[in-house]
Amino acid sequence: MSGFELIIFDCDGVLVDSEVIAADLESALLTEAGYPISAEELGERFSGLTWKDILFAVEADSSIPLQASLIDKSEELLDARLEREVEAIDGAADAIARLSGPRCVCSNSKSGRLKMMLAKTGLAPLFGEHVYSARDLGEGRTKPKPDIFLHGAAQMGADPKSTIVIEDSVHGVHAARAAGMRVIGFTGGSHSYPSHADQLTDAGAETVIRRMADLPDTIAALGAWSELI
Repeated sequence: MSGFELIIFDCDGVLVDSEVIAADLESALLTEAGYPISAEELGERFSGLTWKDILFAVEADSSIPLQASLIDKSEELLDARLEREVEAIDGAADAIARLSGPRCVCSNSKSGRLKMMLAKTGLAPLFGEHVYSARDLGEGRTKPKPDIFLHGAAQMGADPKSTIVIEDSVHGVHAARAAGMRVIGFTGGSHSYPSHADQLTDAGAETVIRRMADLPDTIAALGAWSELI
């Protein structure tokens, strides 16, 4: 047993290596719209946010009015690229198969994209129907708000305080901590950057791992420590 009632996985950048693809596309669209930004900077500043929330943040920062059509344009282009290019995070399937107890996925990505990416990478059978999108909860309920994590715990019948989350973004860590959950930070995606681990720790992650192979032992250690305190 893991020592936890539930293990929640973020999807993008944790299960599938999609963040680097999104950052490449979205940085190009923003640069074309008059807001020059590299894929690396976009990933560091905005990883974990929806494209809509990124556009709002850029508008507030720059006073550049961004056309609403950019939202639909990005969604269509990104879906096409992900369907062609997305791959599983190295070692994810083996690590998840070694875990015992309930698990689910809680993500800001839309449901259709989640299903496509998990199916393409062969990870879908590891979670079954327990894949939840914050987009399905209604407007304004995406990370960094805790809503999707609380929803996942409720669906799985787990106590948030006995739930552990695997997250790669500062916004996701904030959301999990606001939900009263414990967090393991993950920096094994291609979008990772030099200060990534430090930022996840500062946001509230108890520990940070770079390899999925280390996940089962890390969860077991944190669970055992919980039983001692």
